Amino acid sequence: MSAAETTSARHGLSKGAKRGILAIVIVAVIAFIALGTKVVPYGAELPGAEEGFTAETYGEETFPAVQEGITERAVPAEELAAAIAADPDAAVGEYAVQSSGGPVFSVTMTGTFAENSSGIYDFQVEGLPEALTVRVQTGPAINGTELRDATGDIAFGEFTNQIDYQNAAASLNEYMKSAVLEGVDTEALEGSTATITGAFTMINPEAWLVTPSELEVG
Repeated sequence: MSAAETTSARHGLSKGAKRGILAIVIVAVIAFIALGTKVVPYGAELPGAEEGFTAETYGEETFPAVQEGITERAVPAEELAAAIAADPDAAVGEYAVQSSGGPVFSVTMTGTFAENSSGIYDFQVEGLPEALTVRVQTGPAINGTELRDATGDIAFGEFTNQIDYQNAAASLNEYMKSAVLEGVDTEALEGSTATITGAFTMINPEAWLVTPSELEVG
């Protein structure tokens, strides 16, 4: 054995041997990973994956509880209007649910449909201040997040992202049309009396835009 070979032996394995061992380790690691990996075709559902938010069914599944919650929280319009006029902040603290869009009130009222503008009716209720304008959404487009936010029971943290949270509100609005407004001739309500329970976001204390959760004509 030469002096160089003797020196290499004293310091451990040769470079070639080390490379060989490293190659064997890499192959073993790759094989181990492959054994524990299951290939799933693109678009296939992952086994055991939890069922996520589905906008198409959310409204139908959730609206009955929302409707009940709004009914339980609803304040007669005359009482609510007087409270807001006297002290808006106190009224918010006592009656409203805070949301990202502002305080949401639940209200119940009996009155008469007046002028209609694109499915939004003025609604005249006796005993309310003359300066207060009340309007009611009847579709076909129902906008806003009042049904989602009115009870305080539906939180952003229940959803994966802001899109799903917004779609939850839209799904409730859409289902409400079939549950509450179906069978109502919403194009011919002017002059009709009705009892309405619903919710509105207080942006202007003298202008309520109510999304109905219950509506009974006559």
